[in-house]
Amino acid sequence: MTRTLQIVFLMLLMFGAGRAHAQPANAAQVEKQFQAWLKSDIWPQASARGVNADVFAAALKGVKLNWKLPDLVPPGTKPQGPQKQLQNEFRAPSAYFAEKNIGPVASGGRSRLAANKAVLARLEKSTGVPGRFLLGIWGRESGFGAAKIPYNAFEVLATKAFMSTRKDMFTQELVAALVMAQHAGIPLSHMKSSWAGALGQPQFLPTSYLEHAADGDGDGKADIWDSNADVLASMANYLAKSGWVAGRDWGFEVLVPASVPCSLEGPDRGKTVAQWAALGIRRIGNKAFPASEMQKQAFLLMPAGRLGPAFIVTPNFYVLKEYNESDLYALFIGNAADRIQFGGGAFTTPWREIDTMLRSDIAALQRKLEARGYDVGGADGLPGYKTRRSIGEWQRENGMEPSCFPSRELLSSLD
Repeated sequence: MTRTLQIVFLMLLMFGAGRAHAQPANAAQVEKQFQAWLKSDIWPQASARGVNADVFAAALKGVKLNWKLPDLVPPGTKPQGPQKQLQNEFRAPSAYFAEKNIGPVASGGRSRLAANKAVLARLEKSTGVPGRFLLGIWGRESGFGAAKIPYNAFEVLATKAFMSTRKDMFTQELVAALVMAQHAGIPLSHMKSSWAGALGQPQFLPTSYLEHAADGDGDGKADIWDSNADVLASMANYLAKSGWVAGRDWGFEVLVPASVPCSLEGPDRGKTVAQWAALGIRRIGNKAFPASEMQKQAFLLMPAGRLGPAFIVTPNFYVLKEYNESDLYALFIGNAADRIQFGGGAFTTPWREIDTMLRSDIAALQRKLEARGYDVGGADGLPGYKTRRSIGEWQRENGMEPSCFPSRELLSSLD
Protein backbone atom coordinates (compact mmCIF):
# COMPACT_ATOMS: atom_id res chain seq x y z
CA MET A 1 0.00 0.00 0.00
CA THR A 2 2.48 2.74 0.16
CA ARG A 3 1.80 5.79 -1.76
CA THR A 4 1.50 2.80 -3.83
CA LEU A 5 -1.81 2.62 -2.14
CA GLN A 6 -2.67 6.21 -1.86
CA ILE A 7 -6.08 5.09 -3.05
CA VAL A 8 -6.50 2.83 -0.08
CA PHE A 9 -5.37 5.47 2.39
CA LEU A 10 -9.01 6.08 3.26
CA MET A 11 -9.66 2.42 4.00
CA LEU A 12 -6.63 2.21 6.24
CA LEU A 13 -7.30 5.53 7.89
CA MET A 14 -10.59 5.39 9.73
CA PHE A 15 -13.06 4.49 7.02
CA GLY A 16 -14.14 1.52 5.01
CA ALA A 17 -13.96 0.95 1.29
CA GLY A 18 -16.10 3.10 -0.99
CA ARG A 19 -19.60 2.13 -2.05
CA ALA A 20 -20.02 0.32 -5.36
CA HIS A 21 -21.92 2.15 -8.09
CA ALA A 22 -25.10 0.48 -9.34
CA GLN A 23 -24.83 -0.72 -12.94
CA PRO A 24 -26.78 1.79 -15.06
CA ALA A 25 -29.42 0.96 -17.65
CA ASN A 26 -27.04 1.97 -20.45
CA ALA A 27 -24.21 -0.29 -19.21
CA ALA A 28 -23.82 -1.93 -22.64
CA GLN A 29 -23.31 1.45 -24.28
CA VAL A 30 -20.79 2.47 -21.61
CA GLU A 31 -18.94 -0.81 -22.19
CA LYS A 32 -18.59 0.00 -25.87
CA GLN A 33 -17.20 3.42 -24.97
CA PHE A 34 -14.77 1.72 -22.60
CA GLN A 35 -13.47 -0.72 -25.21
CA ALA A 36 -13.03 2.11 -27.71
CA TRP A 37 -11.24 4.20 -25.09
CA LEU A 38 -8.74 1.41 -24.40
CA LYS A 39 -7.74 1.49 -28.07
CA SER A 40 -7.88 5.25 -28.62
CA ASP A 41 -6.41 6.48 -25.32
CA ILE A 42 -4.49 3.71 -23.56
CA TRP A 43 -2.86 1.97 -26.52
CA PRO A 44 -0.96 5.10 -27.71
CA GLN A 45 0.36 5.72 -24.20
CA ALA A 46 1.40 2.10 -23.74
CA SER A 47 2.99 1.94 -27.17
CA ALA A 48 5.01 5.05 -26.38
CA ARG A 49 6.39 3.20 -23.34
CA GLY A 50 7.52 0.25 -25.48
CA VAL A 51 4.56 -2.08 -25.00
CA ASN A 52 3.94 -4.13 -28.14
CA ALA A 53 0.55 -4.99 -29.58
CA ASP A 54 0.68 -8.64 -28.55
CA VAL A 55 1.31 -7.86 -24.88
CA PHE A 56 -1.34 -5.14 -24.93
CA ALA A 57 -3.92 -7.50 -26.42
CA ALA A 58 -3.05 -10.38 -24.08
CA ALA A 59 -3.16 -8.21 -20.96
CA LEU A 60 -6.56 -6.73 -21.81
CA LYS A 61 -8.13 -9.84 -23.30
CA GLY A 62 -11.57 -10.29 -21.82
CA VAL A 63 -11.26 -7.20 -19.62
CA LYS A 64 -14.60 -5.51 -19.02
CA LEU A 65 -15.85 -2.82 -16.72
CA ASN A 66 -16.18 -4.03 -13.14
CA TRP A 67 -19.25 -2.29 -11.77
CA LYS A 68 -18.69 -3.74 -8.30
CA LEU A 69 -15.66 -1.53 -7.62
CA PRO A 70 -16.06 1.51 -5.35
CA ASP A 71 -15.91 5.19 -6.22
CA LEU A 72 -16.94 4.92 -9.88
CA VAL A 73 -18.22 7.88 -11.89
CA PRO A 74 -19.96 6.55 -15.01
CA PRO A 75 -20.05 8.84 -18.05
CA GLY A 76 -22.75 11.45 -17.70
CA THR A 77 -22.89 11.26 -13.90
CA LYS A 78 -21.38 13.37 -11.14
CA PRO A 79 -19.11 12.15 -8.32
CA GLN A 80 -20.97 11.15 -5.20
CA GLY A 81 -20.47 13.28 -2.11
CA PRO A 82 -18.21 12.18 0.75
CA GLN A 83 -21.07 10.61 2.70
CA LYS A 84 -21.92 8.24 -0.17
CA GLN A 85 -18.39 7.60 -1.33
CA LEU A 86 -17.38 5.90 1.85
CA GLN A 87 -19.07 3.86 4.51
CA ASN A 88 -21.00 6.13 6.79
CA GLU A 89 -19.40 5.54 10.13
CA PHE A 90 -16.40 7.44 11.36
CA ARG A 91 -14.81 4.60 13.26
CA ALA A 92 -12.95 4.77 16.53
CA PRO A 93 -9.18 4.20 16.45
CA SER A 94 -9.75 1.51 19.07
CA ALA A 95 -11.25 -0.69 16.35
CA TYR A 96 -8.20 -0.20 14.15
CA PHE A 97 -5.90 -1.28 16.99
CA ALA A 98 -8.04 -4.19 18.16
CA GLU A 99 -5.82 -7.04 19.31
CA LYS A 100 -7.35 -9.35 16.71
CA ASN A 101 -5.81 -7.05 14.08
CA ILE A 102 -2.40 -6.20 15.49
CA GLY A 103 -1.74 -9.36 17.51
CA PRO A 104 -1.34 -11.70 14.52
CA VAL A 105 1.01 -9.24 12.81
CA ALA A 106 3.22 -9.07 15.91
CA SER A 107 3.24 -12.81 16.56
CA GLY A 108 3.68 -13.62 12.88
CA GLY A 109 6.59 -11.21 12.65
CA ARG A 110 8.29 -12.72 15.69
CA SER A 111 7.96 -16.19 14.21
CA ARG A 112 9.67 -15.03 11.01
CA LEU A 113 12.59 -13.20 12.60
CA ALA A 114 14.91 -16.19 12.69
CA ALA A 115 14.01 -17.56 9.26
CA ASN A 116 14.72 -14.20 7.63
CA LYS A 117 17.60 -13.15 9.89
CA ALA A 118 20.28 -13.06 7.20
CA VAL A 119 18.31 -11.09 4.63
CA LEU A 120 17.01 -8.66 7.25
CA ALA A 121 20.51 -7.99 8.54
CA ARG A 122 21.78 -7.45 5.01
CA LEU A 123 18.94 -5.05 4.22
CA GLU A 124 19.42 -3.04 7.40
CA LYS A 125 23.11 -2.66 6.58
CA SER A 126 22.42 -1.49 3.02
CA THR A 127 19.31 0.66 3.61
CA GLY A 128 19.34 1.53 7.33
CA VAL A 129 15.82 0.14 7.77
CA PRO A 130 15.53 -2.29 10.73
CA GLY A 131 13.94 -5.60 9.88
CA ARG A 132 11.16 -5.30 12.45
CA PHE A 133 9.50 -2.56 10.39
CA LEU A 134 9.65 -4.66 7.24
CA LEU A 135 8.05 -7.57 9.05
CA GLY A 136 5.35 -5.28 10.42
CA ILE A 137 4.50 -3.95 6.97
CA TRP A 138 4.60 -7.42 5.45
CA GLY A 139 2.15 -8.71 8.02
CA ARG A 140 -0.17 -5.73 7.74
CA GLU A 141 -0.25 -5.62 3.95
CA SER A 142 -0.74 -9.26 3.06
CA GLY A 143 -0.69 -11.40 6.21
CA PHE A 144 2.85 -12.48 5.28
CA GLY A 145 1.58 -13.58 1.88
CA ALA A 146 -1.51 -15.44 3.11
CA ALA A 147 -4.07 -12.82 2.07
CA LYS A 148 -6.15 -13.60 -0.98
CA ILE A 149 -5.72 -11.01 -3.72
CA PRO A 150 -8.41 -11.99 -6.21
CA TYR A 151 -8.90 -9.24 -8.77
CA ASN A 152 -7.59 -8.99 -12.32
CA ALA A 153 -5.29 -5.99 -11.97
CA PHE A 154 -5.86 -4.85 -15.55
CA GLU A 155 -9.62 -4.94 -15.07
CA VAL A 156 -9.42 -2.96 -11.83
CA LEU A 157 -7.01 -0.36 -13.16
CA ALA A 158 -8.77 0.00 -16.51
CA THR A 159 -12.19 0.39 -14.88
CA LYS A 160 -10.92 3.03 -12.50
CA ALA A 161 -8.91 4.81 -15.19
CA PHE A 162 -12.06 5.05 -17.33
CA MET A 163 -14.57 6.10 -14.68
CA SER A 164 -13.34 6.73 -11.17
CA THR A 165 -12.82 9.78 -9.01
CA ARG A 166 -9.06 9.61 -9.75
CA LYS A 167 -8.91 8.87 -13.48
CA ASP A 168 -5.52 10.41 -14.17
CA MET A 169 -3.79 8.46 -11.42
CA PHE A 170 -5.32 5.16 -12.48
CA THR A 171 -4.49 5.79 -16.12
CA GLN A 172 -0.85 6.16 -15.09
CA GLU A 173 -1.08 2.93 -13.10
CA LEU A 174 -2.74 1.02 -15.94
CA VAL A 175 0.01 2.01 -18.36
CA ALA A 176 2.64 1.10 -15.74
CA ALA A 177 1.02 -2.35 -15.36
CA LEU A 178 1.32 -2.87 -19.10
CA VAL A 179 4.97 -1.80 -18.93
CA MET A 180 5.50 -4.38 -16.18
CA ALA A 181 4.10 -7.09 -18.42
CA GLN A 182 6.30 -5.98 -21.32
CA HIS A 183 9.63 -5.04 -19.74
CA ALA A 184 9.73 -6.58 -16.26
CA GLY A 185 8.87 -10.03 -17.50
CA ILE A 186 5.93 -10.38 -15.09
CA PRO A 187 3.63 -13.24 -16.12
CA LEU A 188 0.06 -12.10 -16.68
CA SER A 189 -1.05 -14.76 -14.20
CA HIS A 190 0.78 -12.79 -11.49
CA MET A 191 -1.17 -9.62 -12.19
CA LYS A 192 -3.76 -10.11 -9.48
CA SER A 193 -4.57 -7.13 -7.30
CA SER A 194 -6.67 -5.72 -4.50
CA TRP A 195 -9.83 -3.78 -5.37
CA ALA A 196 -7.54 -0.76 -5.50
CA GLY A 197 -5.07 -2.26 -7.97
CA ALA A 198 -2.26 -3.07 -5.52
CA LEU A 199 -0.02 -6.02 -6.37
CA GLY A 200 1.88 -8.74 -4.56
CA GLN A 201 2.78 -9.22 -0.93
CA PRO A 202 3.97 -5.62 -0.39
CA GLN A 203 0.82 -4.34 -2.13
CA PHE A 204 2.61 -2.10 -4.59
CA LEU A 205 0.79 -0.19 -7.28
CA PRO A 206 2.47 -0.70 -10.67
CA THR A 207 4.33 2.63 -10.61
CA SER A 208 5.83 1.74 -7.24
CA TYR A 209 6.80 -1.69 -8.50
CA LEU A 210 8.70 -0.11 -11.38
CA GLU A 211 10.42 2.36 -9.03
CA HIS A 212 11.02 0.31 -5.89
CA ALA A 213 10.84 -3.44 -6.50
CA ALA A 214 14.20 -5.02 -5.69
CA ASP A 215 16.01 -8.32 -6.06
CA GLY A 216 16.67 -9.66 -2.58
CA ASP A 217 17.66 -13.23 -3.40
CA GLY A 218 20.16 -12.56 -6.18
CA ASP A 219 18.34 -14.29 -9.03
CA GLY A 220 18.14 -11.14 -11.15
CA LYS A 221 14.38 -10.71 -10.73
CA ALA A 222 12.16 -8.67 -8.42
CA ASP A 223 9.47 -11.18 -7.50
CA ILE A 224 7.09 -9.59 -4.98
CA TRP A 225 4.71 -12.54 -5.27
CA ASP A 226 6.72 -15.65 -4.42
CA SER A 227 10.14 -14.56 -3.08
CA ASN A 228 10.19 -13.50 0.57
CA ALA A 229 13.65 -12.00 0.12
CA ASP A 230 12.43 -9.88 -2.79
CA VAL A 231 9.35 -8.81 -0.84
CA LEU A 232 11.48 -7.61 2.08
CA ALA A 233 14.08 -5.98 -0.17
CA SER A 234 11.39 -4.12 -2.09
CA MET A 235 9.80 -2.71 1.07
CA ALA A 236 13.21 -1.72 2.44
CA ASN A 237 14.03 0.01 -0.83
CA TYR A 238 10.74 1.90 -0.69
CA LEU A 239 11.35 3.19 2.83
CA ALA A 240 14.99 4.02 2.14
CA LYS A 241 14.10 6.04 -0.97
CA SER A 242 11.36 7.78 1.01
CA GLY A 243 13.97 9.17 3.40
CA TRP A 244 14.41 6.68 6.24
CA VAL A 245 16.95 8.01 8.74
CA ALA A 246 19.27 5.21 9.85
CA GLY A 247 19.78 4.92 13.59
CA ARG A 248 16.56 6.67 14.61
CA ASP A 249 13.43 5.02 15.99
CA TRP A 250 9.89 5.85 14.84
CA GLY A 251 8.71 7.47 18.08
CA PHE A 252 7.70 7.13 21.72
CA GLU A 253 4.41 7.03 23.56
CA VAL A 254 4.25 9.96 25.97
CA LEU A 255 2.12 11.76 28.52
CA VAL A 256 1.22 15.31 27.54
CA PRO A 257 0.31 17.54 30.50
CA ALA A 258 -2.69 19.85 30.24
CA SER A 259 -0.27 22.79 30.14
CA VAL A 260 0.94 21.70 26.70
CA PRO A 261 -1.66 22.62 24.06
CA CYS A 262 -2.73 19.75 21.82
CA SER A 263 -2.69 22.34 19.04
CA LEU A 264 1.13 22.05 19.01
CA GLU A 265 0.70 18.86 17.03
CA GLY A 266 1.99 18.49 13.48
CA PRO A 267 5.02 17.82 11.28
CA ASP A 268 5.41 21.57 10.71
CA ARG A 269 5.75 22.36 14.44
CA GLY A 270 8.81 20.38 15.35
CA LYS A 271 11.07 20.88 18.35
CA THR A 272 14.03 18.98 19.67
CA VAL A 273 13.21 16.12 21.98
CA ALA A 274 14.91 18.10 24.76
CA GLN A 275 12.55 21.03 24.13
CA TRP A 276 9.50 18.76 24.28
CA ALA A 277 10.79 17.30 27.53
CA ALA A 278 11.32 20.82 28.92
CA LEU A 279 7.63 21.50 28.34
CA GLY A 280 6.81 18.62 30.67
CA ILE A 281 6.20 15.84 28.15
CA ARG A 282 7.37 12.50 29.54
CA ARG A 283 7.67 9.00 28.16
CA ILE A 284 5.20 6.44 29.38
CA GLY A 285 6.51 4.44 32.33
CA ASN A 286 8.98 7.18 33.30
CA LYS A 287 11.46 5.92 30.75
CA ALA A 288 14.13 8.35 29.66
CA PHE A 289 14.28 9.51 26.08
CA PRO A 290 17.41 8.08 24.43
CA ALA A 291 20.36 10.43 24.87
CA SER A 292 21.03 10.21 21.14
CA GLU A 293 17.60 11.71 20.43
CA MET A 294 17.66 14.70 22.76
CA GLN A 295 19.04 17.28 20.32
CA LYS A 296 17.23 15.95 17.27
CA GLN A 297 13.98 17.25 15.87
CA ALA A 298 10.78 15.41 16.67
CA PHE A 299 7.05 16.11 16.52
CA LEU A 300 3.98 15.89 18.71
CA LEU A 301 1.35 13.46 17.43
CA MET A 302 -2.11 13.17 19.01
CA PRO A 303 -4.19 11.20 16.49
CA ALA A 304 -7.30 11.24 18.68
CA GLY A 305 -6.56 14.56 20.34
CA ARG A 306 -7.02 14.27 24.11
CA LEU A 307 -9.12 11.13 23.58
CA GLY A 308 -6.27 8.69 23.10
CA PRO A 309 -2.53 8.08 23.38
CA ALA A 310 0.01 10.74 22.44
CA PHE A 311 3.43 10.40 20.89
CA ILE A 312 6.67 12.17 20.17
CA VAL A 313 7.59 10.92 16.71
CA THR A 314 10.69 11.18 14.56
CA PRO A 315 10.91 11.83 10.82
CA ASN A 316 10.82 8.06 10.34
CA PHE A 317 7.18 8.07 11.42
CA TYR A 318 6.42 10.21 8.38
CA VAL A 319 8.42 7.83 6.20
CA LEU A 320 6.09 5.06 7.35
CA LYS A 321 3.24 7.34 6.31
CA GLU A 322 4.74 7.45 2.84
CA TYR A 323 3.85 3.77 2.65
CA ASN A 324 0.25 4.56 3.52
CA GLU A 325 -1.08 8.06 4.13
CA SER A 326 -2.56 7.43 7.55
CA ASP A 327 -1.43 8.31 11.07
CA LEU A 328 -3.08 5.14 12.35
CA TYR A 329 -1.32 2.97 9.79
CA ALA A 330 2.11 4.34 10.72
CA LEU A 331 1.33 3.90 14.44
CA PHE A 332 0.14 0.35 13.79
CA ILE A 333 3.42 -0.50 12.04
CA GLY A 334 5.47 1.17 14.77
CA ASN A 335 3.71 -0.69 17.56
CA ALA A 336 3.78 -4.01 15.70
CA ALA A 337 7.49 -3.57 14.94
CA ASP A 338 8.27 -2.90 18.60
CA ARG A 339 6.32 -5.97 19.67
CA ILE A 340 8.12 -8.09 17.08
CA GLN A 341 11.59 -7.05 18.24
CA PHE A 342 11.15 -6.18 21.91
CA GLY A 343 7.90 -7.77 23.06
CA GLY A 344 5.30 -5.76 24.92
CA GLY A 345 1.76 -5.01 23.92
CA ALA A 346 -0.71 -2.26 23.20
CA PHE A 347 -0.16 1.41 23.88
CA THR A 348 -0.51 2.22 27.57
CA THR A 349 -3.04 5.04 27.22
CA PRO A 350 -6.34 3.65 25.94
CA TRP A 351 -8.28 4.96 22.97
CA ARG A 352 -11.38 6.55 24.45
CA GLU A 353 -14.86 6.40 22.96
CA ILE A 354 -15.49 8.93 20.22
CA ASP A 355 -18.69 10.12 18.56
CA THR A 356 -19.85 8.22 15.50
CA MET A 357 -19.92 10.78 12.72
CA LEU A 358 -20.43 10.76 8.98
CA ARG A 359 -17.58 11.91 6.81
CA SER A 360 -19.92 14.61 5.50
CA ASP A 361 -20.37 15.83 9.09
CA ILE A 362 -16.62 16.16 9.50
CA ALA A 363 -16.46 18.08 6.21
CA ALA A 364 -19.22 20.41 7.43
CA LEU A 365 -17.28 21.02 10.64
CA GLN A 366 -14.17 21.79 8.62
CA ARG A 367 -16.00 24.28 6.41
CA LYS A 368 -17.29 26.08 9.49
CA LEU A 369 -13.78 26.36 10.88
CA GLU A 370 -12.46 27.55 7.51
CA ALA A 371 -15.13 30.25 7.47
CA ARG A 372 -13.68 31.44 10.79
CA GLY A 373 -10.18 31.64 9.34
CA TYR A 374 -8.72 28.31 10.48
CA ASP A 375 -6.48 26.17 8.28
CA VAL A 376 -7.99 22.69 8.45
CA GLY A 377 -6.08 21.33 5.49
CA GLY A 378 -9.18 21.25 3.28
CA ALA A 379 -12.78 20.24 3.93
CA ASP A 380 -12.31 16.61 2.93
CA GLY A 381 -14.03 14.96 5.87
CA LEU A 382 -10.77 13.53 7.17
CA PRO A 383 -9.67 14.81 10.60
CA GLY A 384 -5.95 15.23 9.97
CA TYR A 385 -3.56 17.12 12.19
CA LYS A 386 -4.51 20.54 10.79
CA THR A 387 -8.15 19.88 11.55
CA ARG A 388 -7.38 18.50 15.01
CA ARG A 389 -5.25 21.43 16.06
CA SER A 390 -7.67 23.97 14.55
CA ILE A 391 -10.39 22.40 16.70
CA GLY A 392 -8.15 22.79 19.74
CA GLU A 393 -7.37 26.41 18.94
CA TRP A 394 -11.06 27.27 18.46
CA GLN A 395 -12.02 25.49 21.68
CA ARG A 396 -9.34 27.31 23.66
CA GLU A 397 -10.26 30.70 22.21
CA ASN A 398 -13.90 30.09 23.11
CA GLY A 399 -13.29 29.08 26.71
CA MET A 400 -13.64 25.34 26.23
CA GLU A 401 -11.40 22.52 27.36
CA PRO A 402 -9.53 21.59 24.17
CA SER A 403 -10.10 18.05 22.94
CA CYS A 404 -8.54 18.55 19.49
CA PHE A 405 -10.98 16.07 18.02
CA PRO A 406 -14.33 16.25 16.18
CA SER A 407 -17.59 15.62 17.99
CA ARG A 408 -21.29 16.15 17.38
CA GLU A 409 -21.35 18.71 20.19
CA LEU A 410 -18.55 20.65 18.56
CA LEU A 411 -20.37 20.64 15.23
CA SER A 412 -23.44 22.09 16.91
CA SER A 413 -21.37 24.67 18.78
CA LEU A 414 -20.07 26.05 15.49
CA ASP A 415 -23.58 26.89 14.21
